[in-house]
Parts: sequence; structure tokens; C-alpha cells
Amino acid sequence: MNLDVAVAVSLFAVVSSITPGPNNLMLMTSGMNFGVRKTVPHIVGVSAGFSFMMLVVGLGLGRVFEAFPVAHTVLRVASVAYLLYLAFKIATTTTAPTPTAASTTAKPMGFLGAAAFQWVNPKAWTMSMTAVTAYVPKESTSTLLLVVLMFGLINLPCCSVWALAGVHLRRWLSSPRRLRVFNVVAALALVASLIPML
Repeated sequence: MNLDVAVAVSLFAVVSSITPGPNNLMLMTSGMNFGVRKTVPHIVGVSAGFSFMMLVVGLGLGRVFEAFPVAHTVLRVASVAYLLYLAFKIATTTTAPTPTAASTTAKPMGFLGAAAFQWVNPKAWTMSMTAVTAYVPKESTSTLLLVVLMFGLINLPCCSVWALAGVHLRRWLSSPRRLRVFNVVAALALVASLIPML
């Protein structure tokens, strides 16, 4: 991989990882409710799960969707249904964002849950398919591994930024009314993130 391609991959990874999407909205909500330390497994799960997904797509899963378009439709419907469910859960959360209250009524998403979530995250699918198609020549496993590694390393700090943003929102959202408004807005933003896919 030459320098120009490496820079292009890095820029795409930063822009696609730092912009709002289901992962980042959920990480911000987790950071607000549980703090960064308890959100670390969620952060690492997102990066590891996405990297694994990109690797699998690059090794040939993308061709399965080309051969069987109905599989892509089924995945899309499942993704929309799950994200609408998550949006409902976020919108109806009424727990005040204090570590004590949050820990007694809910648990942060763990590593495996966050990694598995990538498979129903439309933004993750779009990012992985685009990256593999645009930057990985066919049958070039070494380039694929390098692109996956670059995305994983860039995605990790980008996810952390959203969790930290949630922590900083905690004081402002100490009132139940503000928390309610925030959760509804976050849920609507999560639903809005589906618009490009639809």
C-alpha cells in the first residue's frame, strides 16, 4: 500500500468512525449512564467486532450478498427492527445518570454484545463494504489485513470520544426532565441514522 492510499484509508476511517451513527450514539449514552471505565468493554467490542466484520467481508462475504440479494434484504429488515427496538429502550429510559442509580437498574453493553451488534448495524455494513471495495484489490489478503488494522486502530479512539462526551453530559442531565429530553433526542437520532439505509 502506497502513502496516498494509506492517507485516503486513514481519512475515510476517521470520518466514518467519528460521525454519528448507532455505535456512537449508544457509546455516548453508555458513557453518560455508566462512565468511561464501565463503557470500555463496549468501546473495545465495537472496534474488535467491526474489524472482524470487515475481515470477513473482505474474505468473501460481500460476494454472498451479490449472489443472493434476498440475504441482504433480510439483514436490512433485521437491522431496522433491532435499531428501532434499541431506540425505544433509550427513549423510555428514565433512570437518572448517576453511577449508583444506573448500576442498580441497567448494565452497560459488554464486549460480546457490542461486537455482535456490528452485524445488525447498517452503518458498520456500509463502512466495511465501502472500505473493502474502494481500498482492497481483489485477492490481496495482505492489503485487507492492513486496512482492517488501520480501521481498528483509528476506530478505537473515535469511539472513546463519544463515551467521553457522554460523561461530560452527565452533570447537565442530572435532572430527570433533561435526561428524558436527551434520551428521546438520542432515540430519534438513532432512528434518523437509518434514513440513508432506507
